[in-house]
Amino acid sequence: MKLTEARIDSALHQLNAQAVPENHPVIGQLSQMFGEHTFFIDAGGLTIIEPTEDADENPGTGQVVKLASWLDETRTNLVPQEPEYTHVVVALDRAA
Repeated sequence: MKLTEARIDSALHQLNAQAVPENHPVIGQLSQMFGEHTFFIDAGGLTIIEPTEDADENPGTGQVVKLASWLDETRTNLVPQEPEYTHVVVALDRAA
């Protein structure tokens, strides 16, 4: 899911992560591998945010999904993995 700037800001206030800028050279490759999303990098690797399963009951919330892990402690290479739905849910429409 692509997020608006407001939703990215809201997510970043709740996560210890950085959003990968849309103009970053790696975005094309990430989109080709994983689809059109807003990508985040954190200490654990590469993540995205997907609407929660109960989006009808809790609109404006998203679940963090891990797509790749760091290869080693240098955090310079990512290894793709099966999407892992984490227990982290963020309020995307909360005031920053």
